[in-house]
Amino acid sequence: MSQFFSEKFRTLEAYVPGEQPQDRSYVKLNTNESPYSPSPAVREAAAREAQQLQLYSDPEVKPLRAALARVYDVKPENICCGNGSDELLNFIFLAYGDRDHGFIFPDLTYGFYPVFCRLNAVPYEEKPLRPDFTVDLSDYLHDPRHVVIANPNAPTGIALGLADIETLAASDPDRLVVIDEAYVDFGAESAVALTKKYPNLLVVSTFSKSRSLAGGRLGFVIADAALIRDLETIRYSTNPYNVNRMSMAAGVAALSEQEYYTANCQKVARTREDAAAKLEALGFTVLPSKSNFLFARPPRISGGELYLSLKARGVLVRHFSKPRIADWVRITVGSPEQMDILLRETEAILRENV
Repeated sequence: MSQFFSEKFRTLEAYVPGEQPQDRSYVKLNTNESPYSPSPAVREAAAREAQQLQLYSDPEVKPLRAALARVYDVKPENICCGNGSDELLNFIFLAYGDRDHGFIFPDLTYGFYPVFCRLNAVPYEEKPLRPDFTVDLSDYLHDPRHVVIANPNAPTGIALGLADIETLAASDPDRLVVIDEAYVDFGAESAVALTKKYPNLLVVSTFSKSRSLAGGRLGFVIADAALIRDLETIRYSTNPYNVNRMSMAAGVAALSEQEYYTANCQKVARTREDAAAKLEALGFTVLPSKSNFLFARPPRISGGELYLSLKARGVLVRHFSKPRIADWVRITVGSPEQMDILLRETEAILRENV
């Protein structure tokens, strides 16, 4: 770092995104992208809007908010849109965190949460998941700090039911409950309807996974209008043109193609269950997933060894170095053909380690 870097950031450990290597062609199962491309209507909408890139995008994001409102049965004033859900999560930690009112979230969850807290000088505590990697709801019921839960959780893929989320929201109206639903469309239950009942509940979502727009960087928050006004204040104080013209048009088009994306999610879920069964037949321990990835522990070798061996064979999965999960890998559910390659190479690696 340079001599000019602010002292307050000198110990900041940045979030490490999944690999995007350029050295060769990989079967890429490491960053939870969709194996299916956006619909033709989405690609056409983005291409049309690219003809007007000399003009700023709509700072009020009106077309996208109106389309989201129709799909999710809320009002436009209940929606804030962002450059991916990561930007909106950062806004939440910035808007509602201070030295007197911090955040709590699981110790094994999306790695950006502690980074955002440190970036914004917000105190936080990580609550340990149970030995089976499920959330212990009692850890969150009698604590005045704001709660953040990824549902389904990452990297485990395990989901909470709506009754548990409602219990969290109802337990203390004076603190916020943030539910990060990046993976909800692959088999979990969305808490969006509960935002009408609980003004302390925020639901964060993204177009990256189930709507095949990871490269478009598009996310949204649904919450009580007062909370959305807070986030809009932060957004307008940061970058009022945060959603570009092409992503906005792509998002609106995607929302009109619900059948296409629902069918893709169902295909991913079927492939997930098939791959989980085949991994278990190879001796893996596989957690029950409601997401578009599997969290699995291989037999006989460590997660790190499997990750490196697969990478050498042209297959990328995700490995985390935290001691509690160092023996596990997270595997994005790709197309059936991609999963067949993964399973074939994995079986070969295990044979070499008998």
